[in-house]
Amino acid sequence: MKKLLFLLLLLVSCFSFSQEEENIKSHEIKINAFNAIIFKSVDFSYEYLIDSESSVGVSVFFNLHDPEEAFLEDGPVYNEEFALTPYYRHFFSNKYAWGFFLEAFGMYNVQKDFDGYYDNNLDRNVLTEGTSNNVALGIALGGKFVSKKGFAFEFLGGLGRNLSQSNDAIGTELVPRIAASLGYRF
Repeated sequence: MKKLLFLLLLLVSCFSFSQEEENIKSHEIKINAFNAIIFKSVDFSYEYLIDSESSVGVSVFFNLHDPEEAFLEDGPVYNEEFALTPYYRHFFSNKYAWGFFLEAFGMYNVQKDFDGYYDNNLDRNVLTEGTSNNVALGIALGGKFVSKKGFAFEFLGGLGRNLSQSNDAIGTELVPRIAASLGYRF
């Protein structure tokens, strides 16, 4: 009888523990609305919540701006054509992966630069192109707020330094990390 009671209690406690684990949503997908509106670029992110205070994730950035036209326009433009950014976040709140956070990130980025001039002999504009593959490290500060149904809003701002550049004439010394993202926690 004691063995049966012990087995029943063990089974109930395992079931209760597994129910708690199922209720914790530990995955997020996001899109950076700020970059889409201001910089004509898309930035998608996936984040895994390790526990209530920390998470890891990765962002993939694609610049949709025509680089050949960038030197002619007055608006803000990213030098990066592509960026892959893994990150780690530490949250400073009593809620589960919610509130203000500090982020450490690494970034592989590809920067393109077009320079143009008018050639009188050819009677047309001439473009010269250069590319630099870079690796950067940086930090960012931000905040994340999640509704009870899992809709998420986050903002962050930070800066990284390119530590390795394949073309020093093209690659910038600093890379920005700016976001106002909308997403879903599941």
